[in-house]
Amino acid sequence: MPISRTKHSTATKVKVALEALKGEKTTAEITAKYSIHATQINTWKKAALEVLPEAFSSKRKRQENDQQALIDELYKQIGQLKVENDFLKKNFDHST
Repeated sequence: MPISRTKHSTATKVKVALEALKGEKTTAEITAKYSIHATQINTWKKAALEVLPEAFSSKRKRQENDQQALIDELYKQIGQLKVENDFLKKNFDHST
């Protein structure tokens, strides 16, 4: 019988990662408490450590990233509209 994967909620992942970061309990104790493999706990701990510096970075950097994403999306839409416009012009010229 195949073993099914357990999908953990974000709240559980955060809770486990914070316990691992605190260092008050060993990984084995956290594994026993939550029934999560030690490798998974270490993975979530590393992911939390990678994301934490961004949480304390300036809002300006986040706003610049959001603005750049918006600009990229708008350029994508402009390109799409240009292609559609050229297609319609071409088909209109052939029909008349």
